[in-house]
Amino acid sequence: MTPHRPRLSIGLPVYNGEEYLAESFDALLGQTYEDFELVVTDNDSTDGTEEICRKYAARDSRIRYLRLPRNIGAAPNHNYVFTQCKGELFKWASHDDLYARDLLRRCVEALDERPDVVLAHSGQAVIDGDGQVKVPYEYGITTDSPHAPERFRSFLFEPGGDDFYGVMRADMLRRVKPHDSYHHADRTFVAEIVLHGPFHQVPELLYFRRDHPTRAERANPSKRSRCVNLDPRRAGPLHPTPRLLAEYVWGFASAIRRAPLSPADRRACYRHLAAWMTSRARPGAGERVEDRAPVDPAGLTVSVDALVAGRGNHEGKQA
Repeated sequence: MTPHRPRLSIGLPVYNGEEYLAESFDALLGQTYEDFELVVTDNDSTDGTEEICRKYAARDSRIRYLRLPRNIGAAPNHNYVFTQCKGELFKWASHDDLYARDLLRRCVEALDERPDVVLAHSGQAVIDGDGQVKVPYEYGITTDSPHAPERFRSFLFEPGGDDFYGVMRADMLRRVKPHDSYHHADRTFVAEIVLHGPFHQVPELLYFRRDHPTRAERANPSKRSRCVNLDPRRAGPLHPTPRLLAEYVWGFASAIRRAPLSPADRRACYRHLAAWMTSRARPGAGERVEDRAPVDPAGLTVSVDALVAGRGNHEGKQA
């Protein structure tokens, strides 16, 4: 009998994630959409991550745990976990984020209803270490436009969310250059995806991005330290900050060159890139919302505990 091939693959690269990993597992395994595999690639963690992963894998056959013999860096680990996945749809997951019960179902439904859509995500909010909503925000990018130059222009200039963690079509993702490790390489990575087709934002608050002191961006405040965290090979004099920034700009240009665009659309995208490079984007354009100053979420009437599967009942939580 041919083994069942799951429709969706979730790739979860992790390094020393014991503090929040069990909560994320509970939220993913408690989804109303169940036809998925969860592939975990452990970047040679030195804390209790391996124990937590093996405990959950023993309880749920959808989990496949792979431990790397050495820490290869966050970017290569993200790329590696994708190569180990089998589904026609794919989603990266983070060890410290939370997911409402219907996130996967609503995203898969959107992709099924719209064959032209290459990525589906949902309304998002930033939560703190205790799971309390810190920064709710509106998605301001016109990634749903049928016109690639407009999607690209908006992506450059408008504040946006974490589309990197959306549900994507795996065949499209295989045509995109793998995630690199220069400054803001995730932005150029998503920019290339947005040139392949429109995105769909499910109009519900279903994704919760956790901000905490040990999050990679907080633990590595400088551009160079963030890039070394992405790939240890970035350490040393061959990768000064100006080079990392130049690679960032070149990453956008390379994405335009590789994307399946008409000559007219390609020229339009280059013009938008030139405008972005030569003029100052308005404050906040392109930055992650959790990197901004916290706002008062008192007006937000949503209970994370009510939305997220498994909250408050984490059997895998380590003492």
